[in-house]
Amino acid sequence: MQNDLICAGFGGQGVLLIGKILAYAGMHEGKEVVWFPSYGPEMRGGTANCSVVISDRAVGSPIIAQPRGLIAMNLPSLDKFEPTVKPGGLIIVNTSLINRSVQRTDVEVLEIPCNAMAMEAGSARAANMVALGAYVGMTAAVQLKEAEELVRETFAQKPKLVDVNLRALHAGHDFAGAHRADQAPTPEVRS
Repeated sequence: MQNDLICAGFGGQGVLLIGKILAYAGMHEGKEVVWFPSYGPEMRGGTANCSVVISDRAVGSPIIAQPRGLIAMNLPSLDKFEPTVKPGGLIIVNTSLINRSVQRTDVEVLEIPCNAMAMEAGSARAANMVALGAYVGMTAAVQLKEAEELVRETFAQKPKLVDVNLRALHAGHDFAGAHRADQAPTPEVRS
């Protein structure tokens, strides 16, 4: 099984960080991984994205022309990458900063207010962790406990940020779980 995605947003939103956390979590689980960042010289405020591949077998290329997933943290990222997602793929949309719906009907969409949920968790800067939790909850690409451990490692030098980011991660994961439950088919009742 292979999970591949593009995480995209403004520089400073932490899209490269969540891609790296996903890659390391996959590596900790013994999977083959690739993390391929892409950003311009403008960095903070400009666009940034990364490709992540997590697979049970060797990864042929770090370049993903048609990802199975997209985390779009801002409107320019959705505009740019929405057309590239494979039919049947997943698009996670940060509705706190994106004011339009996904135009395609051949993909699964999770609309989630990442920034608002991050504020509820304790910091607007944790919006990326909400998106990460949502992706893990929607795909099970990696186990939640691996992502939690990497959040602890990442913020170990700033202990105050560990709890905030874990709350944001769990909020996104729970939101995705509720969405999946709402989308589950109702079992037929036979008499």
